[in-house]
Amino acid sequence: MANNHSFDLVSEIDFQEVDNAINQSLKEIHQRYDLKDSKTEILLLKKEKQISINTKDDYSLKQSFDILQSKFIKRGISIKALKAREAEPAANGRLKQLIDLQSGISKDYAKKITKMIKDSKLKVNAQIQDEQIRVTAPKIDDLQAVIKLIKEADLDFPVQFTNYK
Repeated sequence: MANNHSFDLVSEIDFQEVDNAINQSLKEIHQRYDLKDSKTEILLLKKEKQISINTKDDYSLKQSFDILQSKFIKRGISIKALKAREAEPAANGRLKQLIDLQSGISKDYAKKITKMIKDSKLKVNAQIQDEQIRVTAPKIDDLQAVIKLIKEADLDFPVQFTNYK
């Protein structure tokens, strides 16, 4: 019985959950006394995989970002997926900040992860497939050791394990 077991290592974001987190954030921002007059806007730009925050000042921007992060955590989305850019001036003396949503594993990170797996000396095979990594092994225990290794690695982006066979 030479069946190989496998799983896919992916980094995905559920955009519906992101949209829900943004809506909850806006609701809280509009209800808070200190942010009520800030006229804060938070927009999800799906195609660009970005979130845009437009508000009146630095304080409002920081508070809005903190609220957004807390809503992400409550909805089960890793805040490692958020890569905030530098705030920049917008029209009428307001501030605008773009936040990149990291989805998919970049080639550089994929190479680092496969090297880390190979350096572990486990009898597994790791292949880069587009924006994910497939790990195969004859023993399930080796796959579980790889999962443990990756969870302990504290990567800069969220990872999920899918197609566990």
